[in-house]
Amino acid sequence: MKKRIKYTNKVSLQSKLIRMFLLTSAVPILFLSFFSYYNISNTLKKTTMEFSENNLRQTGKNLEIWLESYEDLLYQIYTDDDVVSLVDKLNNEEDVPVAKNQLRRYLRGLLNTKEYIRSITIITSEGVIITYDQLTPVTIENSWIDNFSLSPDEIYEEISSDNKTHVFPTEYGANFANNDYFLFHISHRIIDYKDLDKKSGVAIVSIDEKFLRNVCLTQDELNEEVNSFNFIVDNKGRIISYINQNSLLNQVTDEMASLEERQEDYMEFIVGEGLFEKEYISINTYRDGALQWDIVNVSNQRDTITKLGKQQEIDIIVSLLSLTVVIVLTVILSRQLSNSIKQVVSTMQVASSGNLKIRVKADKQMPIEVESIALQFNDMLGKLDDAMKKEKKAGERQRQAEIRALEAQINPHFLYNTLDTINWMAIDKNEFDISNAISSLAAILRHAIKNSNITVEIRDEVQWLKNYIYLQQTRLKNSFRCEINVDPEVLDCKIHKLLLQPFIENSIIHGFAWAKKEHILEIEFKLKGELVHITVKDNGKGIEPSLVESYNNEVSHMTEDDNHIGIRNAISRLHMYYGDKASVHVSSTLGEGTVITLLIPWR
Repeated sequence: MKKRIKYTNKVSLQSKLIRMFLLTSAVPILFLSFFSYYNISNTLKKTTMEFSENNLRQTGKNLEIWLESYEDLLYQIYTDDDVVSLVDKLNNEEDVPVAKNQLRRYLRGLLNTKEYIRSITIITSEGVIITYDQLTPVTIENSWIDNFSLSPDEIYEEISSDNKTHVFPTEYGANFANNDYFLFHISHRIIDYKDLDKKSGVAIVSIDEKFLRNVCLTQDELNEEVNSFNFIVDNKGRIISYINQNSLLNQVTDEMASLEERQEDYMEFIVGEGLFEKEYISINTYRDGALQWDIVNVSNQRDTITKLGKQQEIDIIVSLLSLTVVIVLTVILSRQLSNSIKQVVSTMQVASSGNLKIRVKADKQMPIEVESIALQFNDMLGKLDDAMKKEKKAGERQRQAEIRALEAQINPHFLYNTLDTINWMAIDKNEFDISNAISSLAAILRHAIKNSNITVEIRDEVQWLKNYIYLQQTRLKNSFRCEINVDPEVLDCKIHKLLLQPFIENSIIHGFAWAKKEHILEIEFKLKGELVHITVKDNGKGIEPSLVESYNNEVSHMTEDDNHIGIRNAISRLHMYYGDKASVHVSSTLGEGTVITLLIPWR
């Protein structure tokens, strides 16, 4: 009888293989699982931080763009000829009540043109304060100036010290309707282009702090969440925009501190606010180079970290239960995350090339953190696109306003001198000459004043020039001779009205001044190809070489005397009407004369 062998201490091959597999595969797989978790976590944190930094930079650009639109309105105020005239009257104590009333009506018309403007103020060099204000029961009283850190005299001195736009950070403005209002201010000295060095007053636009808060809105704030928000700190370390109004104007850092030191101060402030736990807070800072303000992003990473922790537990459990499932899940998760990030990054690359219409397409497989960043990036692109459209429209409106302003410049001295000449002719009782002069003057006025922005046929413009030159010859007692040569094929071509008058006036009034020789003015119209060639030639005293160079180089912003401002404005009008299709060339020799050549499209 055979003895049965008992294998009570033996282990089956299957068990050994399982144990060996567990020892040789499970530990490395678990290690790889941990490593994969931390690698994904770090990648996600790095990507989130990069997107946060990009968002801050874009917020800074949005702030600059939005502020520029308000600076355009400020520009309309401090360069307006009527404002300059009214402020001069106040400084000279002329018609003070009328001047104040007209200024207030003008400011009232501008106050509601843009959101968030709460007050517009003008301070004259004599200390007169004119305002239109939303934060007082009486709109003609100023709400904020008594609470401002600088006195009106100090405000005036600081703004009028240069030709720059001054931005005063947020300060307490006023309490109105049981609400506290905090305002920041943009300002500029009033400019009189007839006397650029004259200091007649300053213009101040006061903007609600809610404007800054709106610029800083994140996607979380738009969704009424509190996991992420932005706030702004000025160059003195004071909070000038914050989600909680009670914390405004708190000094949270030192103006001389480095970036690392400032971020530590911001961290300490947020911890003191008790909004988030310190270990979950992420602080990112962007420094606006123009304003020297810090735009600070505060993000609560608790949800992200908690989700990552749960993901780690799931990975461990799944790894223990099924190594295959762990591998599949790891591959799927990493692929999904990578594809989502690639999708967002590729969209950013397309947007950086100038296409602001593109959007990140979120799907169900996109992780919530990346989806939140994608939605925020989409929202940012939409705001930027809208801001650029508004900026373009504002630029077009400004261009039209500049054209109208240039066209509105009429030389009153010519009218006065001509009427004076007619008056003396009446005294001498030369009735035929008076009749001719009055008829020419009436034709000039009708042509110049009615629809001054339209085009007319060259034949009509030439007839007007003849009347104008006749009056000049009469006024100057026929001290010069004029020759006008026009090709017949040019007569039907179109030209903007009064375009040539400044060049001809310059030759007559300034070119022939003090010259002791026969004065000759030659005007010629020729058609060459697609262009009408117009030449104005005189044998007068000539133009200084520096002015000739400025005209030919189109340096229209330089300061010039009144003797040549007409030519500068005429060149500006020419380019506004015809763009790059037209050109002006000036050649002149002192003591010999000047030749001005204009090329304009005949169509």
